Amino acid sequence: MNKVSYIKRVRIVFKHFSHKGYALFSCLGKEVLIGVLSVPTLSYAKADGIAIQPLPASDSLIVKTVQQIDEVEVMGSRAPLTRSQQARMVTVLTRDEIAAAPVQSVNDLLKYAVGVDVRQRGPIGAQTDISIRGGNSEQITVLLNGININDPQTGHNAFDFPVALADIERIEILEGPAGRVYGTSSLVGAINIVTKMPQRTSADVQVEGGSYGYASAAARGNLYSGAWNHSLSASYTRSDGYSRSKAGRLNADYKTGKAFYQGLYQDPNIRVKWHAGLSVKDFGSNTFYGLKWDDQFEHTFKTYTAIQAENRAGAFHLRPSIYWNRNMDRFELFRGKPDTYPYNYHRTDVYGLNLNSYFDWRFGRTAFGAELRNEDLVSGNLGEPLASPRHIHGTDRDYVYGFNRTNINFVLEHNVLLERFTLSAGLTAAKNSAADMNMRVYPGADATWRIGDGWKVYGSFNTSLRMPSVTELFYSVGGHKADSHLKPEELSALEAGVEYRTDVIEVKASVYRNHRKNLIDWIRDTKLGPDAEWTSVNFGRVNSFGAEASATVNFMQWLPSQHVLQRLKVAYGYMDQQQKEEDGIQSKYALEYLRHHFVAGLQLSPLAHVLLNINYRYQDRVGSYTDVSGNVVRYSPYGVVDARLSWDRKRWQFYIEADNLTGKDYVDYGNVPQPGAWITAGLRLQL
Repeated sequence: MNKVSYIKRVRIVFKHFSHKGYALFSCLGKEVLIGVLSVPTLSYAKADGIAIQPLPASDSLIVKTVQQIDEVEVMGSRAPLTRSQQARMVTVLTRDEIAAAPVQSVNDLLKYAVGVDVRQRGPIGAQTDISIRGGNSEQITVLLNGININDPQTGHNAFDFPVALADIERIEILEGPAGRVYGTSSLVGAINIVTKMPQRTSADVQVEGGSYGYASAAARGNLYSGAWNHSLSASYTRSDGYSRSKAGRLNADYKTGKAFYQGLYQDPNIRVKWHAGLSVKDFGSNTFYGLKWDDQFEHTFKTYTAIQAENRAGAFHLRPSIYWNRNMDRFELFRGKPDTYPYNYHRTDVYGLNLNSYFDWRFGRTAFGAELRNEDLVSGNLGEPLASPRHIHGTDRDYVYGFNRTNINFVLEHNVLLERFTLSAGLTAAKNSAADMNMRVYPGADATWRIGDGWKVYGSFNTSLRMPSVTELFYSVGGHKADSHLKPEELSALEAGVEYRTDVIEVKASVYRNHRKNLIDWIRDTKLGPDAEWTSVNFGRVNSFGAEASATVNFMQWLPSQHVLQRLKVAYGYMDQQQKEEDGIQSKYALEYLRHHFVAGLQLSPLAHVLLNINYRYQDRVGSYTDVSGNVVRYSPYGVVDARLSWDRKRWQFYIEADNLTGKDYVDYGNVPQPGAWITAGLRLQL
């Protein structure tokens, strides 16, 4: 029983139970016996392989029922657990769901996650603020293959990924505080983008064109050879945009280029993966940061590098990682006119070192780890005066301000894994060099009980904190006044829910209560007139209550004799916040949230090889903004229909997509209207 073989690209449909230390799986009508399936072995039952050991001939078991379950490892806890083992609900957008959605960016895709609030300034990923459960874009952790890529300067450009949609294997969304899983900054949740690496040599290209001068081209290739795997992708996208300034100039145009390389080496003993990528973006930001200026412009350049490793043999597992992310930003209040108002330049370098580990013993799985993260910013107007100015490349100017802080996290977690019960409990201890704080401890616990076949109930209590962004601390220009003494904000959350899953239907429902302390936001007093300053402040305490429910029906399993109806999904989210806007006080983020959020998606196959996806979303936002006439306006609810029609063959796919099919007028942020119907057509070829 020492030899271990690895089976690649296997989809398993099974029902399993233990007998004398072994487990039997009924797989596609055949019996497959997998020996000594402890938790660490089962955690590798995913896309990259399944560890199998032979069963002695004397053992014989019979499986009576068959059930499909997804054993992809997802990160809802510090220790790696499969999706079925998780004590916490993690929403996973799969490769198939991503490919079928009528979207061109991750930003657009997340609109259909009911707990996620997507507020667009620019379309198709130009600039989008994304938050979870009433938070804001500063309060979530954004990860690329498990590596934190948050920018301490601002969360506005957090989704400038170096990867295109075609590079993504899945997206994991963890709602609620995630301090012990992803460290500080994950105040209200985390979004992890997992890229794909096919276990075969392949190549594909994709071209798109559409409304408003939209054009895009992308290519990717994969070289697979035994233990080694390499993948390289690149894309370019541009658009004229859909609006003009008062002077008649395009002010919502954009162009972006992305490149991404990732490598992998794995054998039965070790797994090492690494990546390097860049994202370059230029976009007209019309009135994004101020109503008085309608020809703003922004340029961002971001690079990402990381290496991760893990030993796959033995009882004790180490998962070290090291990363460096650089973010450069140039903001032009008056586009192309530095003499009218000097450009704002910023550069951040983030260095991180993680050491995670876990081991299995008779009482479960225990994980512990530490993270050291240094955030260094130099700027033309943010931070404290530098002792030695640094030159801004390509200009005759210097960075004269800066800010540096180091965050240290220690994590301890234990997981009790029984046949029908999982308990995951732990704590995070955090200290930041820039905050007047001793090391603080943030505990959390999640529990789930699997009741019979398909049913699961769960409950959790989690806490976390977030340090203010550099913009919140120091941005005191353009009608803003920041407070450099802001306190870290903290959140504790209670959640309970139930889930039922079969091959035909999946139903989920949950309720949660968030208690936020020292919440950070920008506010202003409109009684002082339309030019009143925005100031960054700490609120006292803000409580919110929410509920979410979703249902998915697989018609292909329910009505196998027909092939037109394939899949229907509906979801609804409700939230109410205790803190209300005071008379005349406007909030930029904290007091603006989605009270009602409804999404629905229907997948049809009207003809052979033809798929039609129709998506609908309805949003009703709490909050207000001041319009161009100086009037305070409440956000109006709106509903938008998107659709995608595709013709799929073995090596090619042709598709037509329509965003906002009915041409609905709406805003996610006041005074930044979104485009009407946006039609796109594309062709994808597999070489």
